[in-house]
Amino acid sequence: MDLKNGLGHLSYSTLVHAGDTWAEMNASLREFVPQVKKRISPDEPFAVSLRISAASARTLTESAAERASLAEFLRQEDLYVYTVNAFPYGPFKGDIVMERVYEPDWTTDARVDYTNSVADILAEISPAHINPSIQTAPLAFKPNVAGEEYVKTFTRNVFRVVKHLLELEQRTGRRVKLAIEPEPACYLETTDETVTFFKERIYSLAGIRELAEVAGIPLSEAEGVIRRYLGIVFDIGHQSVGFENITESLTKLVEAGIPIFKLQEAASLWVENLTQDKIESLRRFTDTIYLSQTSLKQDGKITKFLNLGEALDAYEANPVVSEMRTHFHVPVFLEELGPFRTTRFGVQEALKMHRETPLSDHLEIETYTWDVLPPELKTGDIIDYVSRELEFVRSELIG
Repeated sequence: MDLKNGLGHLSYSTLVHAGDTWAEMNASLREFVPQVKKRISPDEPFAVSLRISAASARTLTESAAERASLAEFLRQEDLYVYTVNAFPYGPFKGDIVMERVYEPDWTTDARVDYTNSVADILAEISPAHINPSIQTAPLAFKPNVAGEEYVKTFTRNVFRVVKHLLELEQRTGRRVKLAIEPEPACYLETTDETVTFFKERIYSLAGIRELAEVAGIPLSEAEGVIRRYLGIVFDIGHQSVGFENITESLTKLVEAGIPIFKLQEAASLWVENLTQDKIESLRRFTDTIYLSQTSLKQDGKITKFLNLGEALDAYEANPVVSEMRTHFHVPVFLEELGPFRTTRFGVQEALKMHRETPLSDHLEIETYTWDVLPPELKTGDIIDYVSRELEFVRSELIG
């Protein structure tokens, strides 16, 4: 929905629903989104954040009938697509995902081709007054980054997509934006790493020259093209896991001139004081198909683990005073989750800043872990929980 007054468009990520194939995603859209709209925006158009996997992208690219059917459904239900999640290339529901979610990474033609296909679809199905965004993976899983050539390869591939987006707008008049999402354990993880990458690889003279070469455009135009089509997703939950100060991180991005093409309202699990009596309850959150990157703060030092279970093992081996945050997306309207807390405070900090000076025109709630929450922590059904999240964010911004 359009929040108006420059606050941007807000919806929830359909990544929460089954959607590994177009048949699944199409069914989820038709079943759930109209129900959420009826509760949240009954009399105004409602925004859709659409998950498009590689399999779905192939189906939609190859079938004009499917694209037409989607467009007609959106029109009839007074819905509009403003952003696509093209981060998970393959399956994301019902099977072990873990670090496979980053594959194929940005060193591959497969990632480039997939992203370009999604851009073409978006240019066709999104309304003319929207400049839609594509959410994509943080370039590579950090342990896989073998050296300088690896970094050069994925940087050049990002420029190949920027070239495609430029040509797409020249051909269709539609501007589609690419937004890279930093995430724990990835090449782009922290805000400082993100700023450094953009300064040294993207906005540097070498980066501008490379884009000019790849896109076949004058050097004088290349920097403007980069800034028009390439930015980031700022996932508040991800940066909270790393113990970042959210206001400071957002300020760094603004000062560096890096566009925040999507501001993601996400909260993570937070244990303010980890003690032995909490371990058993926390281990319920380790039975998940997703990575649960975790930061453990002890004596002022932050140690990072790929999964929650590893962090708990480390604490038990050295049970000193500890604070812990873990990448387990939890409902943003909750300040507490059973005996634990959440990083909702980070969401509130970001929304306060956005309310005063808008940071992005795309806002999205991305709590995709409803299906793996411990049963006793679930209340209501998926429609109830999504609606409560939207109501919370909207009330933080406009009362």
